[in-house]
Amino acid sequence: MFSKLLKATTVALAASIASAQTFTECDPTKRTDCPSRKAVGSKPLEIDFRKGRSDFFKEADGTKLDYKPDVGAVFSISNEKQAPTIGSNKFIFFGQVDVTVRASRGVGVVTSFVLQSDDLDEIDWEWLGGDATQVQTNFFSKGCTETYDRGGYSPVADPVGKFHTYTIKWTPEQLDWIIDGAVVRTLKNTGVAGCAGYPQTPMQIKLGTWVAGRKDAPQGTIEWAGGLTNFADAPFEGYYQSIKIVDYMGGKSEATEYQYTDKSGTWQSIKVVNGGSASDDKTTSVTSKTSTKTSTTSTSTFTTLTSTTASVSVPSNSTITSADSQVTPTGSSTDNTNAAATQSGDAIRTGAAGRLALNAGSVIAAAFVGALVL
Repeated sequence: MFSKLLKATTVALAASIASAQTFTECDPTKRTDCPSRKAVGSKPLEIDFRKGRSDFFKEADGTKLDYKPDVGAVFSISNEKQAPTIGSNKFIFFGQVDVTVRASRGVGVVTSFVLQSDDLDEIDWEWLGGDATQVQTNFFSKGCTETYDRGGYSPVADPVGKFHTYTIKWTPEQLDWIIDGAVVRTLKNTGVAGCAGYPQTPMQIKLGTWVAGRKDAPQGTIEWAGGLTNFADAPFEGYYQSIKIVDYMGGKSEATEYQYTDKSGTWQSIKVVNGGSASDDKTTSVTSKTSTKTSTTSTSTFTTLTSTTASVSVPSNSTITSADSQVTPTGSSTDNTNAAATQSGDAIRTGAAGRLALNAGSVIAAAFVGALVL
């Protein structure tokens, strides 16, 4: 529970130091020539990492994962230069993502499950390796780092010793963070702008681990992470067992890609393309089949927002099928040096309060969240 004791000034200091390094390959709110993004589309995916690697995800430069039949994808860290990271090659435009994960142990080691868009909307789950009692949640709008009051904490039983399923359920109206079927935090879309703005543009899925307890990290980041990482206790391993992905496709019946039509960054401005043409509006409004219950133990520290009138239809085809891109395990989780991508062309963010300062031109290991922009 140490992270709840951090002073707001310390949190803001850690966050602001690296905020200048937050950028994207092409921000559609600033440019008109950004590429469209491939959509997951109407065929939901279920990927079981216990069966091996999936081509749905691309490894960041230097990332070498091991795959084991009991725990799934092994994200291993043996030194502070490592940050094993994978990112999806397709995007969702609202949807539901369920990840079954056992976070890495180790003070200063961070395990992350993140959704992030080209214009730096972001939705986060983050686990600290020295905290066996809770998980952190966060969200960002258009890369805004003027305030740092959007993070929350939710209790979870031994996240570094046991597998749990963590879910992001995201529509234009509401964002739910869910643990093992229980809603632990809800964010309503009020239509406000600025740092409190609602994440609403097509998102890539990113999974990985990184070191916040680095010797060269800002003091605020080290404090947020719980202290310096002791690599005498390495390797530190996070385990991603499986992932389920349902793309709501902005309420359309099919999608092959998503395009920004203007610089507003609103969900209404996104064109849903189906095989080269704009998708039709034939959708069926249904209740999500995912069963959730309100958690009675949630202690998330965030401001509850009021509802909005925005709405979207959930595609009626909600049957999850296995990803056909899964291949047999390759590579090893050892000797994983130089694992983070370079700064060039990447969106750099280290979520929640722990943003690590980066040296220009260097290969850095703490930029898990922004290690891939496909």
